[in-house]
Amino acid sequence: MLVLWILFLLLMSILGLVLFAAFSNKKAAQYLPPSGTFAKLGNTKLHYVDQGQGSAIVMVHGLAGSLHNFTYGLASPLAKNHRVICVDRPGCGYSVRASHANQSLEAQADTLVELLDHLGIDSAIFVGHSLGGAISLALAQRHPQRVKALALIAPLTRLPDETATVFKPLDIASPFARFFLGWTLAVPGTIYRMNASLKFIFGPEKAPADFAIRGGGILSLKPQTFITASSDLTQAKLSMPSIEEGYANMKTPIHVLYGREDRILSSKLNGEDMVNRVPGLQLTLVSGGHMLPVTQVEGCVQFVEGVAGNATGLAS
Repeated sequence: MLVLWILFLLLMSILGLVLFAAFSNKKAAQYLPPSGTFAKLGNTKLHYVDQGQGSAIVMVHGLAGSLHNFTYGLASPLAKNHRVICVDRPGCGYSVRASHANQSLEAQADTLVELLDHLGIDSAIFVGHSLGGAISLALAQRHPQRVKALALIAPLTRLPDETATVFKPLDIASPFARFFLGWTLAVPGTIYRMNASLKFIFGPEKAPADFAIRGGGILSLKPQTFITASSDLTQAKLSMPSIEEGYANMKTPIHVLYGREDRILSSKLNGEDMVNRVPGLQLTLVSGGHMLPVTQVEGCVQFVEGVAGNATGLAS
């Protein structure tokens, strides 16, 4: 009889966690509903925001992020002179990816090329932040004719020896385990660690008070955010070695902006060392942390405008 009671309580606890995850998912959608357009591309329904006119700039966010990391402040100033497309990567934000779809970084890069085809864009400048930088590098290696230049902000360019502390809860190899945790313990755990995580991710700078809504932070309370981020972490370990092997043969103009005090990715290993690994790579170091597209909007606008100007022949 005791065993049955224990099983009953366990099942009720799991049910309670699932209901809380569903409630959080619903609330996140209420506070920050989809703001863009959807495109059905193979196994993915991609959510994106398209604004402005001129040469195309495609912005690719990082791990557990969303297009709001760019629409927070970076996209609108750039849209005065360019066509700016901010994308929720497959499975992130409001983009939906089939469970059986290829989830590799290379497959995500291919999906972005499908978006270019869908929008009738021959080639674009790609702005990749963090993991989005690695995906942008993969895209330039696989589809060089579709990339005018890369403007990478705090990009992942080298597989780290170990996962950053703040992302270790995501380091789950089993798809079933990550799905189960995503719909049970992940959301309460995210809420419990929220302040400490933001302090680490943004540090030494401060997360803005409006990041939850304007910057998309509230979408971390969607179970799918955890599930996709966990998958992305696993896929990065599988994809980065081949991406790194391709550096020496890259011809695409590559510009990198890094904060010296980045706590997520080493600016030396992922930025300074890249100068010796990629022919012609241009590196800019500034004082700051990992979330430069949010904390240093003006500097990032100048950086991207400079890369776009050189790539399109309109540099002043």
